[in-house]
Amino acid sequence: MAKHRLVTLVIVLALVMLTAACNAAQQPQATKIPAVEPGAADQPVTLRFYFGGEKKAATDEVWEEIGQYVRSKGLNVKFDVRFIPFKEYPDKLLTMAAAGDRWDMNFDADWLNFKQMAAKGAYMDLKQLLPKYAPALYKKYEETGNLQSATLHDQVIGLPWNIKMNQRKFAGWRLDYAEKAGIDIGPDEVQTIEDVDRLLRELKKAYPEERITRTPPLSIYFIRDEWVDLGFYNLGYYLNDLDITIQPMEQQPFFIEAGEMAKAWFDDRILSRDLLISQEDGANEWRNGKVLFTITSHEWAHANPGFADPGYKQRMSLLYPDNKYVNRTQLANLVAINKHSSNPELVLQFLDMLATDQKLYDLVHYGILHKTYELVDDMAVYPEGMTTLTSNYMEWGGQWALWNTDFLKPSETYSKGFWERETEFAELPINVDSPIDSLLLSETNIRKELLEREQLIHQYARPIEFGMVDDVEASVAQYIEIQKNNNLDKIIQEIQTQVDQYMSKSR
Repeated sequence: MAKHRLVTLVIVLALVMLTAACNAAQQPQATKIPAVEPGAADQPVTLRFYFGGEKKAATDEVWEEIGQYVRSKGLNVKFDVRFIPFKEYPDKLLTMAAAGDRWDMNFDADWLNFKQMAAKGAYMDLKQLLPKYAPALYKKYEETGNLQSATLHDQVIGLPWNIKMNQRKFAGWRLDYAEKAGIDIGPDEVQTIEDVDRLLRELKKAYPEERITRTPPLSIYFIRDEWVDLGFYNLGYYLNDLDITIQPMEQQPFFIEAGEMAKAWFDDRILSRDLLISQEDGANEWRNGKVLFTITSHEWAHANPGFADPGYKQRMSLLYPDNKYVNRTQLANLVAINKHSSNPELVLQFLDMLATDQKLYDLVHYGILHKTYELVDDMAVYPEGMTTLTSNYMEWGGQWALWNTDFLKPSETYSKGFWERETEFAELPINVDSPIDSLLLSETNIRKELLEREQLIHQYARPIEFGMVDDVEASVAQYIEIQKNNNLDKIIQEIQTQVDQYMSKSR
């Protein structure tokens, strides 16, 4: 009997252990960071990234090298890096997100579609994942406080850059053409919309067959009237309005004025006539000498533009130098993780390595030494025979979201100390931080109305802005009424409520 009881006890213990093992297998397991030794047999996971711009010739080769490097460091991934021309990028991203497409990370910005993508719930909440999988990067964000600008409903849905700058407008013109025509205008003598108009007409008179500009005048009126464009369905407010009263752009007096000036430029063939259909990148047109005048920022008034011909010369003048203008938001350039990504942990691990590893940073930003860039002292320069326009990798589009001032090298575009000077300019008294810079607006309660508003903007507002309507005053009046009939009051009330709630918390 004792022997029988012993056998029975052994069987019972075995069953208990088996049951415990089964139960443990059914319990949810904590996510673990993959630890892959160099040379591991497991197939690497492919991370798909999207950036704006044109894909450069050596891109695939460089990112293959990046993949080899991060795998040698234990991160078992490879990269599928894709580019969409900036002209198509915002609409393409929205379409992909609406279709539920799967990708891992993409570039975005407030001047693209970040606020719309965020409001539509296209991006993954990284609040819990970021400190776990990218602790070094998270620590940097804790020090700067920049994550607040990409936080919506207590969810972190983007990873902003760490550059501080101001993009108040400069008028820029081809000095070599002006000198040849005897147009003697100093660097500080073009300050108002009237000054710009006179300069453009002088250039047109001297060069009737040349393309003068592709930049409509609306942004100049923003500076003149100290209007803050929210980058959200043509809504904004005035800097001198302490209550931050949200208003539609089309109802502002400057909108008619800008439309009338644009029409005058369009009719007199000063303003390019193909703006609504052109796929050309404006910066490249300026570099290639295809236009004689541009509106640009402090950055490009002082950086090397990378002209296609060394004989090209530019002159710049700060517009409305006594007027206040808001500093560039931290949302000016960022990366976000698609909510359908299967690999957010791996993306964050890669970004954490990028924030701490100079060699990886150089690979991502400059490419392969002696193939895509050279080093002269500590400056990254193009290989012999290459320029900004013919580069096989360096200065690729969308890299700005990944800039890190701890690792950035001086370059032919940005000289030593350039970003320190940008910060100094942003800190001048005329340049101010928006009191609602960190507010991400939600579309949840007005999604249908905003979709219709966006369609009406493209159908009615864009032709007015580009001078392509016969009667500006009548067209603006018609457009205002059409937008009013699209529940504009509901849109304004909802956005104003969000602004007021944000301000009450921040005071």
